[in-house]
Amino acid sequence: MGKDKLRKFRENETFRCMIQPETSEVLNRDHALKGNWGRDFFGNDNPIVLELGCGKGEYTVDLAMRNPSCNYIGVDIKGARLWKGAKYAEEHRLGNVAFLRTRIEFIESLFAEGEISEIWITFADPQIGREKKRLTSPLFMRRYRNFLKRGGIVHLKTDSRYLHEYSYAMAMQNDLKILACAKDIYGEDRERLYESELLSVCGRDAVEALFEVQTFYESQYLAQGILITYLSFLADHEGDYKSPEWEEDRWKDEGHHFLIPSGLPVASKFYPEL
Repeated sequence: MGKDKLRKFRENETFRCMIQPETSEVLNRDHALKGNWGRDFFGNDNPIVLELGCGKGEYTVDLAMRNPSCNYIGVDIKGARLWKGAKYAEEHRLGNVAFLRTRIEFIESLFAEGEISEIWITFADPQIGREKKRLTSPLFMRRYRNFLKRGGIVHLKTDSRYLHEYSYAMAMQNDLKILACAKDIYGEDRERLYESELLSVCGRDAVEALFEVQTFYESQYLAQGILITYLSFLADHEGDYKSPEWEEDRWKDEGHHFLIPSGLPVASKFYPEL
């Protein structure tokens, strides 16, 4: 392990905003903060928003700075990545930011029923061919429902056409209320987002954040001419979540990204119904 990574790990231990539970604290048992994040960590009862697979934490930090009346928790297993966001939060004394170093599979051990208002999934691994590991699969949706408030929102922002289409099919299969669906948020779909139910439910600031808040990888994808997609829906659902009926082989063959054809309006090419 490199010296710089070891330095970051040591510094992570000093950050108040960094929570790093041992496996023994979350494996088949509840962590001490479960149900107590507002009282014991943030010191308020403001809504709590999770970012799953937050990487370096840019999105978590940026959203927290834009919305001081909400608390934000970025979740990732990579401590060296989390270091960047945690260090920024510490240096700028952002009291509404926390970072949680743990596997997302343990998420139910860390949050209680109704404790979370929204979930952001930003540029997650699409887990092609591995549905049970996909963050919008029925398995994970069941986990989210156990701690999301009634009317809790799941936001998905991704460069992966595979993950976007799968998640849309999952939401449709389970009759989940879709607030917004965009195949190209920086292109022809941009104005449509201001006309979606996302605006009425979350407000104009939430729509503007889609364009103004970017992760490191998002900016790289945009520079390569890769489309950025967005999907949001309510997690409310009675009964078990079902896997979608969709064309798995087709989307595998279509490839990972939405690529921008030179000189063509992309949304019109791939999605003539938009």
